[in-house]
Amino acid sequence: MALAGTYTRSLDEKQRLAIPKRLCEDFNEPELKNLYIAPGNDKSLALYSPAGFEKLARKIAKQSSNRVEVRNYKRLFYSRAERVELDAQGRVRIPERLVEFAGLSRDVVLVGVHDHAEIWDAAAWDEFLKTQGPGFDEISTRAFE
Repeated sequence: MALAGTYTRSLDEKQRLAIPKRLCEDFNEPELKNLYIAPGNDKSLALYSPAGFEKLARKIAKQSSNRVEVRNYKRLFYSRAERVELDAQGRVRIPERLVEFAGLSRDVVLVGVHDHAEIWDAAAWDEFLKTQGPGFDEISTRAFE
């Protein structure tokens, strides 16, 4: 099932984030105990299920490490990515280096994006919607040409 939806949340003082139950269910992995948090695009964080992260890793592995861009991407991506445990309340703790990478404040937004979710600082998400939202028709036309 494709991940979709927008969920507003707050980070607590320990950088813990409650993952919505519906989002966990949509990852479609029974007994989900861990997730992967990794650097995403546009100063967001990407949230993957273990199977989703493994699928992405296989895709990345197909890229030639002879290209400097690929080597650098792998270094930057994998050195920052981290497996995190879901606690009994359905929360994950976001590592400080990733909080800093995404510029997260207390208020955050989780966004379902097909095969993963993204974690955005709420102000950055609002700015993204303000700048990109009005051009949705044009973006969708160009994306599927």
